[in-house]
Amino acid sequence: MRIWDINPNVLCRQHLLGEHREIHAIWSIITQNKKGYANHPETKRWKGKLKALYNRHEEIVKEMKKRGFIHNSPLEKKLAIGKDKQNVYIATIEDQMNILNNKNCKCKF
Repeated sequence: MRIWDINPNVLCRQHLLGEHREIHAIWSIITQNKKGYANHPETKRWKGKLKALYNRHEEIVKEMKKRGFIHNSPLEKKLAIGKDKQNVYIATIEDQMNILNNKNCKCKF
């Protein structure tokens, strides 16, 4: 599981759409109290920050639409509570950029 903390416009198609799926998975785990992956570090860092996760989803959706993708899976805004900014990182922004840069993908760095 991975939600990047970098600008979505640098993400390749694979990572953009993958992050969108991950956001929905984490949203579902937290809002529905699901057990699977509840203790995963990526899930834990979003607990108490559903508003921030909602905001990240909206950033991702904006980029998806800009690239011509159709989006039909909105998050329920009334559940977007808690902090509106993410300030806990599993890897620094620089490390995240290096991770993506070392993958064989088309992320723009």
